[in-house]
Amino acid sequence: MQNAAFVLDMPENRSSCVVFSSPHSGRNYPEAFLKRSVLNQSVIRSSEDAFVDQLFAAAAENGAPLIKATMPRAYLDLNRSLDELDPALISGARRHGHNPRVASGLGVIPRVVANGRAIYSGKLTMDEARLRIDTYWRPYHARLKSLLAESHEKFGQAILVDCHSMPHEAVAMAGTTRNKRPEIVLGDRFGASASSEIVDLVESAFAAAGLNVVRNAPFAGAYVTQTYGRPTRQQHAIQIEIDRALYMDEEKIAPNANFMTFSKLLRQVVRDISRIGSKPHRLAAE
Repeated sequence: MQNAAFVLDMPENRSSCVVFSSPHSGRNYPEAFLKRSVLNQSVIRSSEDAFVDQLFAAAAENGAPLIKATMPRAYLDLNRSLDELDPALISGARRHGHNPRVASGLGVIPRVVANGRAIYSGKLTMDEARLRIDTYWRPYHARLKSLLAESHEKFGQAILVDCHSMPHEAVAMAGTTRNKRPEIVLGDRFGASASSEIVDLVESAFAAAGLNVVRNAPFAGAYVTQTYGRPTRQQHAIQIEIDRALYMDEEKIAPNANFMTFSKLLRQVVRDISRIGSKPHRLAAE
């Protein structure tokens, strides 16, 4: 299924309560947007979670839906609240207290890409911002919400896996665990968005593939996990961040020599995570 805001890979047989979401892998850059930006096409892609949708492509064949954004993060950030409007970018936007994401230029309509590089030379109108939100943000989240509701109705629980990638420099700055750099960061907002048992199982899926996993540092989860993680209602949300150096050349924004090998590794991880939410699983009865 595809519309302007997302592409949805649905399994023939929905056998898992897991829903995979890739909100930052969109790469449909409108020509008008590129012309308006002061950045070249390479730099403007630096905020994109390139190829993440491909890494999790095995979801549907394992009984779980995968919803993928069409529009890039530089154009609209689906991992932000629709009211996180930046007054420094959008004419007429009002400041509602201190929001560090908005203040740094990373609101729902981003003002900057990676390393604080400005996207525009001037401001956008409120009408422009609302059009992007109404056309892309609302449909994506409406479908994501319905997918989770469907899982909950069918299985008695829903597990959202929010798929992202992180710059290698962010990992390098995070320190080491057991003398190894973290390769996967799981964000559950320090236990607020998912039960520890579910997170343990997701961590085990990555660890079984030989990957070094840490939790909540340097990324604990943002709008998606905060909004959809309701563990007391049997709805769990976990953010996954993958070190980009494992599969891509960050400077060229291209797959590296390890891409195919890592993709095969992730297929196994996706299968194992999907099985967490498959019947008959003991968690479904809790």
